[in-house]
Amino acid sequence: MSILQEFKEFAVKGNAVDMAVGIIVGAAFGKIVSSVVGDMVMPPIGMLLGGVDFTALAITLSPATADAPAVVIGYGKFIQTLVDFVIVAFAIFMLVKGINSLKRTKADDPAAPPAPSAEEILLTEIRDLLKQPR
Repeated sequence: MSILQEFKEFAVKGNAVDMAVGIIVGAAFGKIVSSVVGDMVMPPIGMLLGGVDFTALAITLSPATADAPAVVIGYGKFIQTLVDFVIVAFAIFMLVKGINSLKRTKADDPAAPPAPSAEEILLTEIRDLLKQPR
């Protein structure tokens, strides 16, 4: 089997196409979530925190000279990225939780036991008859 034919079989398999579609939709969904977090969630949080911006926090290892820029460790950007990640992760968790609650039916409810089958009812009746004194 030639490499070209193997590649053709790989590329047209349903799994490869499904994976490609999933990646594309996932990237678009990531933009939506980033927009929700950046444009709708972060402004009220920033207002509540008094406009705190962590991105300016840094440790200067070497000051700027005429020949070279300053060498800094920008730990504030890392903190801001962590905060953004936690908010995005929580937003996705809530979205998935909402979607799962919409998909859940009464049959999936763990509190309600399933109805016994006809076979189980018959076996229960036989057991009860055998327990009766003669």
